[in-house]
Amino acid sequence: MTTQTTTTQSSFGTRVLHGAGNFAKARETGILIAFVLVVVAATVKNPNFLFSNDGFRDLLLTPSILLLVAVGQAVVIITRNVDLSVGSTLGLSAYLTGRLFIDFPGIPILAVFLIGILFGGLLGLVNGALVAFARVPALVITLGTLYIYRGINVWWTGSDRINASDMPKDFLALGTQQFFSIPVLTIIALVVLIAAGWYLRNQRGGRELYAIGSDPGAANLYGLKVTQRVLVAFVVCGALAGLAGVLYAARYGTINSQAGSGFELEAVGAAVIGGVAIFGGSGTVWGAAIGAFLLFTINRALPILGVQDFWQRAVVGVLIIGAIVLDRVLSLRQSRKLVEARDN
Repeated sequence: MTTQTTTTQSSFGTRVLHGAGNFAKARETGILIAFVLVVVAATVKNPNFLFSNDGFRDLLLTPSILLLVAVGQAVVIITRNVDLSVGSTLGLSAYLTGRLFIDFPGIPILAVFLIGILFGGLLGLVNGALVAFARVPALVITLGTLYIYRGINVWWTGSDRINASDMPKDFLALGTQQFFSIPVLTIIALVVLIAAGWYLRNQRGGRELYAIGSDPGAANLYGLKVTQRVLVAFVVCGALAGLAGVLYAARYGTINSQAGSGFELEAVGAAVIGGVAIFGGSGTVWGAAIGAFLLFTINRALPILGVQDFWQRAVVGVLIIGAIVLDRVLSLRQSRKLVEARDN
């Protein structure tokens, strides 16, 4: 009995050490440490950055919308594609949200969420179909739909805008409401993050996305449903941008034709900084989420630290370039190890 107990404890200790070792080696760990250091530095300079109700709330709330977009972007990038239209999709979905409340008074809030998600998914399906069937690079296709969707938004919106007074108070309350001091928007974003992370890690469809991104040609030869998986990735990305658009409307209340501008680059930046390989096949949505938090926290923290606006943007650029270079270095190192193992 004692021997069995000792063996069990030893096995548990081995698993703990193995898990700790994997955590220390993970790309996401470095990004998480950078995020913590930025928060600590800003808090030391100004304790209200974290130790105040508004400071703690903003730390969790502000990145939540970008987190949703970044998770969808990460899913697409893993397949060796990219969706540059997510900002325009977010803007269209946000304006649609406002129009639904104006044109259909009394419409249930849940119905608005579902319509926004479906609408975003439809726009993502258009992108995915053009990429998968027309065999045109996603960078080109989604750059085009970025301008097309934004043009539709400008045409639809015109000189008008949606104001907070046009939407129900219960809906707008979602933008500020908290549950045990955690913003509701953050909880929604975390639920989506957990679901996406679980699917990519544990389900066959999620693992096939990585296989497609690692080598699309080999995935085809192996018999994987490459076209179907790429379509699903773009639909998920669009749907999450649609959900982000609904939450954008709840968070900010005012929506015009420029809502969501710039989110496409921030989403790509968050994913890449978070360790998602721009060439596909590796990375996690967890890293993309940490990257989203790091981006927004840097934007808040650097002014407090006395860094000028130019250098604030330069820091983000350096992070993105550094992440891409690091990914390339790690890929080459891994390739050399595989060649050495094969030769031996």
